[in-house]
Amino acid sequence: MPRFQAPRGTQDILPDMQPYWAAVNNAILEVTRLFGFKRIDTPAFEDARLFEKGSGDTTDVVEKEMYVFQDRGGDLLALTPEGTPAICRAYLEHGMGSWPQPVRLYTTHAMFRYDRPQKGRYRQHTQFDCEVIGSADPLVDAEVIQLLYRTLELLGIKTGVVHLGSIDDPGPRRKYVEQLKEYYRPHLDKLSEDSQRRFERNPLRLLDSKDERDLPFKEGAPKLVDQLSPEAAAHMDVVRQALEAADIPFVIDPLLVRGLDYYNRTVFEIVPEDDERAQGVLGGGGRYDGLMELLGGPPTPAVGFGSGIERLILEMQKNGVQVPEPPKPDVFVVHRAEGAAAVVTKVAGGLRREGIAVVVGETGRSMKSQFRSADASGARLAVILGEDEIAKGVAVVKDLRGGGEQREVPLADLAQAVRSS
Repeated sequence: MPRFQAPRGTQDILPDMQPYWAAVNNAILEVTRLFGFKRIDTPAFEDARLFEKGSGDTTDVVEKEMYVFQDRGGDLLALTPEGTPAICRAYLEHGMGSWPQPVRLYTTHAMFRYDRPQKGRYRQHTQFDCEVIGSADPLVDAEVIQLLYRTLELLGIKTGVVHLGSIDDPGPRRKYVEQLKEYYRPHLDKLSEDSQRRFERNPLRLLDSKDERDLPFKEGAPKLVDQLSPEAAAHMDVVRQALEAADIPFVIDPLLVRGLDYYNRTVFEIVPEDDERAQGVLGGGGRYDGLMELLGGPPTPAVGFGSGIERLILEMQKNGVQVPEPPKPDVFVVHRAEGAAAVVTKVAGGLRREGIAVVVGETGRSMKSQFRSADASGARLAVILGEDEIAKGVAVVKDLRGGGEQREVPLADLAQAVRSS
């Protein structure tokens, strides 16, 4: 028989890691409450064409990484690789444009990408995603950045720095794209295969490359932030002023891009301060005022971000963040008596109804073996039910963590005795 393992690029989240996940989810609940966001959950799979439109057919996500399959009805579907297109689809499908604007939505969602597995990056990962749909206000851009930064603060991550940029609006950006192509054209044969392919189809992505062959040319490339249109420059100034007022540390990153036509103006990433090449991004996003029209809706401004929870947990560990240990039972029931099942079940059930966490020892195992299990469980107290105790209608309550003191308690008073011990 084969010995099965988790598929490559996936992981089992074992009990000792669950406190980190609980800490992240609690921080997300708190920060989204403070910023007025409401939760949305979208399906694990969608029409594959949604991501071709919403992620772009020249992105790595669509070209190389999507899990695409045909279902039994002949529909071409894709496991969700990113959250924004799915949330925008839901916004349009459910008529959220008639709600009070803007609509602030967030989710935590499993994402699936056939990527090269590495530390903090999995083929199935969980993303924290926030979107504000229906506002062109630059203050909203700044608030979205603040939300992600405050999440990091709540998690004890002290090392994040905002990398801020602007990619202007589609019209003014076309002139810049031509400049960029003129700069790169003499160097094409020295670029990576991906960058050579992107040169014609999506030249902005050349600035996004992490390939060693492309790095020497990025610094010398013309910078879009140095030639923004007056409208985009004014928008960026407001974002900068708001971040300064909120005491959010940021740097202007002229190489930060989103290589799709529907993205515009604000783009940002939060990167650990010791990560000079921005390989370990903690979260990022930007403004995408043109996406709704591509999905068949009316012109609708929007801004948002995504952040991988696995990557956040790695940074928490790197920052030495302490999280609570997994909860331990209050009581371990040790029992050894013929026909004790009904009494043991009733006692454990009564304690649980009172909010007391109980683990019951294995029937047929010796008292000594059950006490070893009780100690391993971390339970604070043992409740002992032997033949004599059951016959008398009592239990023995033993302190497992102090001096080992024990006392006999009537079963009717057991919950109160456990609480007071």
